[in-house]
Amino acid sequence: MLALLCASCGARLMKLPAGPGAPAADAADAIAEATAACRAVSTFSAEIGVSGSIGGQRLRGRLLVGLASPASARIEAVAPVGAPVFIFVASGQDATVLLPRDNRVLEHGPAASVLEAVAGVPLDPADLKAALTGCARAPDSARGRSLGDEWRVVPDGPTELYLHRDRKIGRWQIAAAVHRGGAGGSNDWRAEYRDVQDGLPRSIHFAGGQRFDLSLTLSQVSLNEPLGPEVFRVEVPRSAEPITLDELRHARPGVREN
Repeated sequence: MLALLCASCGARLMKLPAGPGAPAADAADAIAEATAACRAVSTFSAEIGVSGSIGGQRLRGRLLVGLASPASARIEAVAPVGAPVFIFVASGQDATVLLPRDNRVLEHGPAASVLEAVAGVPLDPADLKAALTGCARAPDSARGRSLGDEWRVVPDGPTELYLHRDRKIGRWQIAAAVHRGGAGGSNDWRAEYRDVQDGLPRSIHFAGGQRFDLSLTLSQVSLNEPLGPEVFRVEVPRSAEPITLDELRHARPGVREN
């Protein structure tokens, strides 16, 4: 289950090119090519194997994830038997997380903060969809930079997208997204993408220093299948006791030892 300790070490970070670079006249074409597949995704569901650490605690587990445009998400942390470890649902910035085993619930919390509390990574539903499909939100290709023949860097809000052109396939792909969190870089983190199939990644590495280091392997990927509004709701038992966001962070249900 998601809480089982894992003995593996964190994945190595990708070596990204550095320097100011030069203006990239082809940045718009590069980002359009790199995001053609993910921009066509309206709904996304997958089984995701997760390993790594959150807050220094090792974990390995399995998630069932469903996402829908513009900003809906559902994540279940599945156990081998019995109830899920947690069920997270969110629409826009409004999130609820149910802990079925503890019969506790947090309702109507800020989506990115709630997901960070249970899974380590601070993403709201729209950002989560971009992160899991290796996509861009609002890239500014006019400010794109060239770092050699095979790399382009394109700003995307507080994020920098690193585009790489693989010589074998001859097309641009988003290799990494570096999220700038301010505060002198202490909250920066990155997503790295590998094993790209049909323009979408099947292997993702989320690296946030001591906060989280997670390797994700995606399987059973389904695209653009109907996901009704009921998918993004969770039935909360009347007997469920409330839990605060601070308590949720402390409990960290995704990484506790069972």
